[in-house]
Amino acid sequence: MLAPILGPVVGGAILQNLHWSWIFLVNLPIGLVAFILGWRMLPQTDSGAAGRLDVLGLALLSTASSATVYGLAQLGTHSSLTAPAVLWPIAAGLLLTAIFGWHALRVERPLLDVRLYANRVFGAASLTTFGLGAALFGAMILVPLYYQEVRHESVIVTGLLVGPQGLGMLLVMPLTGRLTDRFGGGRVALVGVSILSLGTIPLALVGTSTSILAISLVLLLRGVGIGFAFMPAISAAFAALRPEQLSDATPQMNVLQRIGGAIGTAVLAVVLQRASGHAPSTAKLADAFDTAYWWSLGIAVLSLIPCLLLLRAE
Repeated sequence: MLAPILGPVVGGAILQNLHWSWIFLVNLPIGLVAFILGWRMLPQTDSGAAGRLDVLGLALLSTASSATVYGLAQLGTHSSLTAPAVLWPIAAGLLLTAIFGWHALRVERPLLDVRLYANRVFGAASLTTFGLGAALFGAMILVPLYYQEVRHESVIVTGLLVGPQGLGMLLVMPLTGRLTDRFGGGRVALVGVSILSLGTIPLALVGTSTSILAISLVLLLRGVGIGFAFMPAISAAFAALRPEQLSDATPQMNVLQRIGGAIGTAVLAVVLQRASGHAPSTAKLADAFDTAYWWSLGIAVLSLIPCLLLLRAE
């Protein structure tokens, strides 16, 4: 639970004092410790045979997501969505996604079991998770860049200034389970996304001298919204499934969250790049961040739609 707070701080310290590649290399000792602790402390259970890896499904899905994100990223250097460097990767990604869905319906143990989407609650919760991934992870790149490019803060100070968002998540996490049990995941997630959306509006109005304290309070509010949104949606999805389906549902939710985050990041990075121009002044760069955050607000508001579907399905 401390990861949303410590992550940016540790990342800033690494970037300031070590080579950037340590951002990835630091995962090796952490992963080794986690592996040893898991091996020694987690109870042994009989989960049954996992079955053969769906190699074709893995190839289709990974290529589809990579092609889609690559095509969106190419919008930063091309003026039109119909440019071949943009259009063809996105079209290929969508086509491969459709082929993966066709394939997954015809094999016994697909990489992701798309049959789970026949459950209305799980389908709505999955859409909510995808939208939240886009709204959260896409917007997460903007605040650190704003502090460094507009306010000229160091990377370690930037990591500290991003911390309030993680603190907001930490404060409400203990409450989300009880609220979800009482009111349902759809209602709690709807409140969370609404808070997230409202917390994005002030960020779309920041300038070159906006109070850092005010920005920190807004980030704290956004963290509260994120904390109320993510876990209730996932809990609602799992509660709607049979126990034997959970092993397929868990990676599915994670994949949707990551793909949503990758697409949201690519879209907002392109918006920021095109709004700032080639050699922007500090004032113009601040205006570009405002534009990117208006787009982030649009993504967050769109996430309200699957929350309403989840509420109705529950």
